[in-house]
Amino acid sequence: MSPGLIALIAVAVLVLIVVARAVRIVPQARAGIVERLGRYHRTLSPGLALVIPVIDRVLPHIDLRDQVVSFPPQSVITEDNIVVSIDTVVYYEVTDPKAYTYEVAEPIIAIEQLSVTTLRNLIGGLDMEKALTSRDEINGRLRTILDEATGEWGIRVIRVELKAIDPPTTVQNAMESQMKAEREKRAAILTAEGQKQSQILNADGQKQSQILDAEGGRQAAILEAEGEREAAILRAQGEAQAVEITFKAIHEGKPSPDLLNYLYLTETLPNVADGEASKVWIVPSSVIDAARRLGDAAEGLADRGGEGP
Repeated sequence: MSPGLIALIAVAVLVLIVVARAVRIVPQARAGIVERLGRYHRTLSPGLALVIPVIDRVLPHIDLRDQVVSFPPQSVITEDNIVVSIDTVVYYEVTDPKAYTYEVAEPIIAIEQLSVTTLRNLIGGLDMEKALTSRDEINGRLRTILDEATGEWGIRVIRVELKAIDPPTTVQNAMESQMKAEREKRAAILTAEGQKQSQILNADGQKQSQILDAEGGRQAAILEAEGEREAAILRAQGEAQAVEITFKAIHEGKPSPDLLNYLYLTETLPNVADGEASKVWIVPSSVIDAARRLGDAAEGLADRGGEGP
């Protein structure tokens, strides 16, 4: 092989190497920082890019997607001097690759330390009970503080979550005992309230029953009195009609005095004699004469009957 051919091959290989180092492909949701002679030059966006070999240097790609980092549990002292263990999860994204590269050396460690110090400040102003029941408030305040502090690093904190707040075992046992006592207290209160309501309802039911019974008795007495009144009215009307019919019959029949005296003896006098207060009673002379005449007539009829034809 001639020296000229060797030189040509060497040049071709060198050109291929240069071209390969000059062409860079940046994946989607990534960013590349280009340094020219050791200084920041530009930021490569996703796609095909050309750089000058040897002069330009492309740093490792930066992931622009949402990132999740979980920090180990941290011991924090509450306002009432109780040590609780809190572990935190932070969601963030890189908004400025240049600031993310040059403004902070270790972004994850910086976020972790910032979240620990901020969390201690927040929890230190709350008692344990308030800290256990204010997770949403703590998450919001912690995210706001971290987002403001990490903005100059090219990082935006999207969300902060407290995974767990674990008090000491002795405190947990005391809290469980307190909760158990509170539940028993509420159960006793509910039971007493139920018994009270039951007694009230029973008393009200008895009262209503008595009222209904009294009302029923009153209605029954009214109905009975009305029935007696109607019966008396009907009896009086019947007697009046009977007297009227009797009087009419007597008037139309034109009875003789002897017949009237006979009726007096057979109907009126026995009724008068039945009275307990009737000890002495007077018989009119006309009635006596009528009775004598009737007796004579009866004897005459008897004598004629005995004589025969």
